[in-house]
Amino acid sequence: MLDLALFAFVLAFLAIGLRRPFLWVLAYCYIDILAPQKIGWSITSALPISLIAFCAAFAGWLLTDRKKDVRFTLRQFLLSVLLLYCFWTTTTADFPVEALEKWDWVWKALVFAIFLPLTLTTRLRIEGAALIMVLTAGAIIISAGMKTALGGGGYDSLYFFVNDNTGIYESSTLSTVAIAIIPLILWFTRHGTVFPPDWRVKTFGYALIFACLLVPVGTEARTGLLCIAVLAVVALREVKRRFAFVAAGAALALIALPFLPQSYYERMSTIGNHDQDQSASTRVAVWRWTLDYVAENPLGGGFDAYRGNSFTYKMPVLSDQGNTTAIEYRDVVDEARAYHSAIFEMLGEQGWPGLGLWLWLHALGLWQMERIRRRWRGRTGATEQWQAPLASALQVAQIIYLVGSLFQGIAYQPFVLMLIGLQIGLWSYCKRLDTAGRTARHVRRAPGHPSPAGVSLTPRRGKAGAASELGNLQGEKIR
Repeated sequence: MLDLALFAFVLAFLAIGLRRPFLWVLAYCYIDILAPQKIGWSITSALPISLIAFCAAFAGWLLTDRKKDVRFTLRQFLLSVLLLYCFWTTTTADFPVEALEKWDWVWKALVFAIFLPLTLTTRLRIEGAALIMVLTAGAIIISAGMKTALGGGGYDSLYFFVNDNTGIYESSTLSTVAIAIIPLILWFTRHGTVFPPDWRVKTFGYALIFACLLVPVGTEARTGLLCIAVLAVVALREVKRRFAFVAAGAALALIALPFLPQSYYERMSTIGNHDQDQSASTRVAVWRWTLDYVAENPLGGGFDAYRGNSFTYKMPVLSDQGNTTAIEYRDVVDEARAYHSAIFEMLGEQGWPGLGLWLWLHALGLWQMERIRRRWRGRTGATEQWQAPLASALQVAQIIYLVGSLFQGIAYQPFVLMLIGLQIGLWSYCKRLDTAGRTARHVRRAPGHPSPAGVSLTPRRGKAGAASELGNLQGEKIR
């Protein structure tokens, strides 16, 4: 029954796209994040629904979308260069078979991140893409939050929709994504138009935020706790009463402490001392190996180059001897251990050029969102008050991801690449509005100058004409 319901929903989603082709873009976002083909076991898993939605999204844009407002930005160029570079390193990879398996999904994620901003030409489309991303991830998060609240959590024991510890379903990745989307959820409770922010939307939004905060507890992912701390610190930039905010956060944390399981405390206690935790010690050893590897292979070893690592490190073993505790250091031999860090993942697989592209891509995103936030936060127009908060939400989400990625190999995570696509779409959209505004002001200063194409202005009603043009850019329907 579940499989039939999933298949019917996906089919309905694709069918509606025949009338509004942009919905095929949203359908692919939904399928790529939730992976219903993994949840189902017969019809849904038998058909290549992801490929169908992928092709439909591109075909719908090519055949039906207006290309008037399309701009190819610097960040899309960087993604394209990274895509080509990853293709080259795949052809020369240390482990060709394993590299091809990873390349099979990485190239789709990169291509879609390049393509997505081309479709986000209006506010409704930008909001629609963000909404689908939040609600689709929210479906997994709500399930995980409910299981945690009912006592079903624990490290490697919190089960999601699928029994698959990859992609967004990996516990640390889901914890990072859950905390990263909290600023976006708050944005929808204040500025959403698809679902106007009434008491129902706000109630659902705050409940979803609570579920997001439960995910790191249920998964016992140390990265999740770190991401919560980062969110709290970055949030101080926006709140008006910072002292009250800090006091409220501390009070909530104290109230929550008695309800946390003992296993959670034990797991979090290893954050401060990696020497006594084998998982953390392994990561440090892998990072050292990666630095040595890239010193000899500065262009990287292709996807899954970590399979060639082998190292020995010392682990302390505690033993009770009467009234004292003795510490004995034993050698631990390990090999083929994953990077557990996006930085070292990029460095080991794509070398210094790939890491440089990746860092440039994210640094540029942080700068662009900050520029939008500062340029638009003081505007008072009815259609000019949502851009700055959305830019801030996307920026905070990216900061949380970057901090979380320091301890996870999620450099090519599809959800995050979609987030980058949203940032690029918002950047292009705001630049078009600024350009239209400058054109309108120029025309008002020169009454005898002919109106530019698409801007209906006269000397007597220049402000109204400018408002009309900006309204056209902001109020288009999804097509």
